[in-house]
Amino acid sequence: MYNIVIGGDIMKDGYIRVAAGSFETSIANVKNNSENICNLINEAYHNDARVLVLPELCLTGYTCEDLFNQDRLLNEAKQQLQTIITATNNKDLITIVGLPYQHLNSLYNVAAVIHQGALLALVPKTHIPNYQEFYEARRFEQAPKENTLTNFNGQKIPFGTHYVFASTTNSDFKFGVEICEDLWLPDAPSTKLALNGANLILNPSASNEITTKSDYRRLLVSSQSARLVCGYVYCNAGNGESTTDVVFSGHHIISENGTMIKESRGFDSELIYGDLDLKKLSSERRKMTTFKSYHNYETIYFDSTNIDLNTTYYYDPHPFVPSNRDLRAKRCKEVFDIQTRGLMQRLKATGIKKVVIGISGGLDSTLALLVCTMAFKKLNYDTKDIIAITMPCFGTTSRTKNNALGLMEELAVTSIEVDITESVRIQFRDIEQDENIHDVTYENVQARTRTEILMNKANQVGGLVIGTGDLSEVALGWSTYNGDHMSMYAVNVSVPKTLVRYLVDYIASLYHGEKLETILKDILDTPVSPELLPQENDQIVQKTEDIVGPYELHDFFIYHMVRFGDEPRKLYRKTKLAFKDKYDKKTIKKWLTKFYWRFFSQQFKRSCIPDGPKVGSVSLSPRGDWRMPSDANVSNWIDEIEKI
Repeated sequence: MYNIVIGGDIMKDGYIRVAAGSFETSIANVKNNSENICNLINEAYHNDARVLVLPELCLTGYTCEDLFNQDRLLNEAKQQLQTIITATNNKDLITIVGLPYQHLNSLYNVAAVIHQGALLALVPKTHIPNYQEFYEARRFEQAPKENTLTNFNGQKIPFGTHYVFASTTNSDFKFGVEICEDLWLPDAPSTKLALNGANLILNPSASNEITTKSDYRRLLVSSQSARLVCGYVYCNAGNGESTTDVVFSGHHIISENGTMIKESRGFDSELIYGDLDLKKLSSERRKMTTFKSYHNYETIYFDSTNIDLNTTYYYDPHPFVPSNRDLRAKRCKEVFDIQTRGLMQRLKATGIKKVVIGISGGLDSTLALLVCTMAFKKLNYDTKDIIAITMPCFGTTSRTKNNALGLMEELAVTSIEVDITESVRIQFRDIEQDENIHDVTYENVQARTRTEILMNKANQVGGLVIGTGDLSEVALGWSTYNGDHMSMYAVNVSVPKTLVRYLVDYIASLYHGEKLETILKDILDTPVSPELLPQENDQIVQKTEDIVGPYELHDFFIYHMVRFGDEPRKLYRKTKLAFKDKYDKKTIKKWLTKFYWRFFSQQFKRSCIPDGPKVGSVSLSPRGDWRMPSDANVSNWIDEIEKI
């Protein structure tokens, strides 16, 4: 194992800036190419990049052909490589430079890995193409099977492909190198590099341009980064290469776990940058117990200087909701289908052909009723066997009540109205609750009374009670224990609040021009409220987001905390990036604190929630995705927030 240490934390919160660039190559003019490379190194370092990938054989030019067998070219390449190495003194920048290099009796196409005035290793190309327009096998040998050492200017330098390069100061920064054709083969070296810990793959390439090839190249890089759960920097040869038979476009790609971060325009010399979140990648791999680790590659360590990157990394403020309209419609259809099929299977498995559901005129119960209706239609069940009950009380407004009744009428379900006011007052008298004290007991008696009616009605008709609570409410514990918290099947349980709104809007669009669309649009415009406090002048006074905070913030917290296991500091930073134009730092910190407090304190409710279909990558089912002790202490998380 080689340990080359040269001097803090290269990445705060796991962010790193990478770069890929090409220049006006001068065929066989090695000194000129070296000068251009040094200029790109200075530019990339000045712009806070910590990784720079340059094209395959860029020091000499990829299209030198039989000139690669000329001693003058090879010797000048070694001399100029030393010039480049020296130029990186005091620059905390991993630089990948391609050149021809003779080791023992053979010539290799290699990538020099340079950092702070040191040559860390020479990585030779594994797969040498010799078909169609490629004739590399005429000159180059494929990489040796085992790692070895080579003599470069009196130094013993690691030479081989079985190396992972790792920062001594940040465990998330580990990279490996493969060259051009290596990526295009089923046994790409990057696969084993990833299994040996590399979460960043660097690829110096010289892939010529023909029609549609850029599309395939883009797909290839993106899919490989997704398959390996890694960042991928692909740098392609461009201007200046010989056009005797082929043309090179300088098509550079930076991808992260299947997502395109940055792409060059092509056919121009260009240096592109992309910010990657390596800590997120490490988290994703850690959760995938099938992503097995290998331990048969050698590690070359390097030290790095401290940098707090002013990252431009983009986070979608609404991770559950695609911003593209067509993709959003497709996502909504997928989710609605999953909900519907889940309920259909439960009904078929139990042999039950009736359901009971509480309808408030709000978003969640509306979506649940739409799911029930679709499931019954697909099963050829009579929708009159959907028993929809609206249960007005102190806080119910005419708007929500009328919307509930109108919805039930348009969907042709059995509609029942049960005013629970008197039942609630009887319980108030039984437990000596003052009706004028609007505390948690005042609210929860109403919620439990409603659930009791639903359960009893279900027993009476031989049906299932369908739950309406969503993922956001489950995360925050925004439900009454053994009240709306309980049902016999919960169709919305893994649908976040931000997506519920778009699902209802999507379904409304399917009824364009009909009365149902008008009702659904008005439900969408109604403030989210449990309506448990007395209304004033027939207006809702209790708005959920005034109490627990904006659902779009909480859904962002849920996604990143559960999916990636972010520390509060990292989550706070992500939220600032995502909502920089909407919420100030004080507001984000306030609701982040509230989120962690509620998430931990309300686990006891999640530990016994009913069955329900998983629709996305984040779920809090205690039987599958999220298992957490109800008595876990949140202080470790709150303490870190307070330090922000």
